[in-house]
Amino acid sequence: MTDSHSLSHPHLRFEPATAGTAGPRDIVILGSTGSIGTQAIDIVLRNPGRFRVTALSAAGGRVDLLADQAHQLRVSAVAVAREDVVPALREALAARYGAGEPLPEILAGPDAATELAASPCHTVLNGITGSIGLAPTLAALEAGRVLALANKESLIVGGPLVKAVARPGQIIPVDSEHSALFQALAGGERAEVRKLVVTASGGPFRGRTKRELAGVTPEQALAHPTWSMGPVVTINSATLVNKGLEVIEAHLLFDVPFDRIEVVVHPQSYIHSMVEFTDGSTLAQASPPDMRMPIALGLGWPERVPDAAPGVDWTKAQTWEFFPLDAQAFPSVALACHVGDLGGTAPAVFNAANEECVDAFLTGGLPFTGIVDTVAEVVAEHGTPGTGTSLTVADVLQAETWARARARELAARAARTPSEARV
Repeated sequence: MTDSHSLSHPHLRFEPATAGTAGPRDIVILGSTGSIGTQAIDIVLRNPGRFRVTALSAAGGRVDLLADQAHQLRVSAVAVAREDVVPALREALAARYGAGEPLPEILAGPDAATELAASPCHTVLNGITGSIGLAPTLAALEAGRVLALANKESLIVGGPLVKAVARPGQIIPVDSEHSALFQALAGGERAEVRKLVVTASGGPFRGRTKRELAGVTPEQALAHPTWSMGPVVTINSATLVNKGLEVIEAHLLFDVPFDRIEVVVHPQSYIHSMVEFTDGSTLAQASPPDMRMPIALGLGWPERVPDAAPGVDWTKAQTWEFFPLDAQAFPSVALACHVGDLGGTAPAVFNAANEECVDAFLTGGLPFTGIVDTVAEVVAEHGTPGTGTSLTVADVLQAETWARARARELAARAARTPSEARV
């Protein structure tokens, strides 16, 4: 899963023809009712002369919020993945718009977000959760849009597909870790990079052994000490699967081999990641844990957005700690690196199986440690089919379907096994 150029490189700035035009930059936000989307809208509303949102997409579970956003931003189109909520959305929009005011166009169905991703704009912010973000990612890139990418799964499951269509520098990473790497890499030339250091908060269970993790409850796993995120991402942070996915993403974005990407635990989450250069110097990007900063950078690149988020208060005494990763208690990072090396459809299998196992854990059908153990079993059964340069979207979807079904089977089997046997 390597290529001749990095997808995201600060020395290679891609600016489409619309960048030099007067007026606000047109933005399409995918996943507008989620955490990334709502924070992006906060940035837009605080910078009306700089950004203008032209379209929004959401899954459809928060129709009233989507209608509020559409009215506040005066977008021309809204999209929902669930066709059954269209009547409720239309009613909610009508209640917010004045008599005679034109309502935004409504798109619905599984391809609605993909259609919006290719619509006329400068930047597409992909804040969708899960591998369903792959098609919109490809559509935005093929249409020549700048892609502010928060949907790491689309890059992970479709790495070769994304690399085939993305121009160097066309993707601006929005994950805090990759935004940090993106910024730190500006401090040197590519040949001078020794390694990337990706930081992890350690989640709520830092310091626990694997045996101590066996009895963790969903309520405990959902109590992240630093970030407020959706349930899947929060559980992924607790298992450190999220960090494994981020390592694969860093490899793809910056074209750095896995053996030169390191994970270090930093509980305070002020250092978001680091780049070590060949002369021994390390550049770190630091800011309080607030996603508005990387989101704003993704929307505004190559310029920064003033006061996007609070900076570090250097007048206060504080301690920042760093610990090595406990690979025995948290084997997900090593498994992700193995999956990344396998390439092909293996990352799609890893991601899909994990989503199913997280769901099984949240509903009481799988112990906490069983999440990664089951994912590893699914990956091992899958082997390495689908490798090479001929990967297609159909290959990815087929691999995901198989992985989800197999993960559900294994999780159901684990649920019938006495808990003592699973420790």
